[in-house]
Amino acid sequence: MAGAPGYLALHASGELIRRKEAALARLAACDLCPRRCGVDRLAGQQGFCRTGRLAKVAAHHPHFGEEAPLVGSSGSGTIFFSNCNLGCVFCQNYEISHLGEGEEVTARQLAAMMVHLGQQGCHNINLVTPSHVVAQILEALPQAIEGGLSIPLVYNTSGYDEVDTLRLLEGIVDIYMPDFKFWSGESSRRFAKAEDYPEKARQAIGEMHRQVGDLLIDAEGIADHGLLVRHLVMPEGLDESREILGFLARDISPATYVNVMDQYRPCGQAMNFPPLDRMLLPEEYRQALELAGHAGLTRLEQRDFRAILRVLGVV
Repeated sequence: MAGAPGYLALHASGELIRRKEAALARLAACDLCPRRCGVDRLAGQQGFCRTGRLAKVAAHHPHFGEEAPLVGSSGSGTIFFSNCNLGCVFCQNYEISHLGEGEEVTARQLAAMMVHLGQQGCHNINLVTPSHVVAQILEALPQAIEGGLSIPLVYNTSGYDEVDTLRLLEGIVDIYMPDFKFWSGESSRRFAKAEDYPEKARQAIGEMHRQVGDLLIDAEGIADHGLLVRHLVMPEGLDESREILGFLARDISPATYVNVMDQYRPCGQAMNFPPLDRMLLPEEYRQALELAGHAGLTRLEQRDFRAILRVLGVV
């Protein structure tokens, strides 16, 4: 039997309200993400993320295309926040992340979305692209709890997060699901306008693991608590994949649950940024899985990963 989400006890003690107030105060000269734009979002000013006082939501619904431990039989209750603090040129949700499709919502409206997804039987609330709206999420959460919310929270992020902001979420987020996109600062500068992304992602994933540990999955196959890392393999990106997968096995945990993703395709502005102007080759993806095995990772989303490890002589 899964334990109750930690945010319930924090709300009962008053600590959740304190965290909410601390996050909202930081919007006055916003430093919640690594961009540290310093704009007064409480007054409606916008920085890199183009988001002011209110969060913007593009969609919310049960999602059956996420990782198996999140989806189960009833889906993951996803809330897609508009805009982004990273800005990848190849984003597959370009209209949402770059063009800002969606509508502003109040804390009460955001809370109602969470409650409704829980009432639909979703296994979790999956907060997609949350880094720039941490304060708004914390503002809505007490109202959602009072409305009956009691399922795990998933923090579904690009990995471009500040450690001191993540510490506001300790005991609140049950499942961290960061991507780790780039190892090279040159790649992240060129493709995401964030040369410091690799360093920030390493620090953030380390903090996430410190808070929640390796992914725990219950008897029904549903994730209850822990870290799940995504790595999107990109064209001509195997050298960076090797470093990222090695970091996860060596510096985080060999039992890190990792989804090595083969979904890359040119989207957004990618056609202007070779080599990202082509599809990922099957051979590149196969080699990425082999790199995961050689790195010592033992828990991958891919169902055939154990067979690959046997071929490699790893198990």
